[in-house]
Amino acid sequence: MINLISEGVEISVETFYQQGYSRPIQSDYMFAYRISIENHNSFPVKLLRRHWYIFDSNSNCREVEGEGVIGIQPVIAPGEKYNYVSSCNLQTEMGKMSGNYTMENLDTNQLFVVNIPAFEMIVPHKNN
Repeated sequence: MINLISEGVEISVETFYQQGYSRPIQSDYMFAYRISIENHNSFPVKLLRRHWYIFDSNSNCREVEGEGVIGIQPVIAPGEKYNYVSSCNLQTEMGKMSGNYTMENLDTNQLFVVNIPAFEMIVPHKNN
C-alpha cells in the first residue's frame, strides 16, 4: 500500500490486477485500485474534482479529469475516512497512475489541492 499526506489529508492506495476482465491478446489489462482518504484536519472537507495521469509502459500518457470520484463528491469530517474502489485499463502489463484531488474546506469555502501518490499497476507474473 502507498500512502501520502498533503494539506492534512492522507491518501492510501492499494492496487489489484483484474485477470478476469483483462484481454492480454488484445493488449487490454484491467486493474482495480482501492483508495482511502482520511481527513487529519480540524475542519470538514469536500472532494470536488479528480485529475489523473495514467502511464502505460509504452510511454503512452492519458489524463482523466472530472467531478468527484465514482460519481460522488464526498464530504469527509475531521478524523473520518472515505473509501472507494475504481478501475483503470492499460495497453501494457505495467503502468502507473498519479494525480490530485481538488477539495474544499467547508468552514472557509477555500479550495486546496491534495496530491495522490504515484502507484504502480503490474500484472503479477511480471514481478517474478
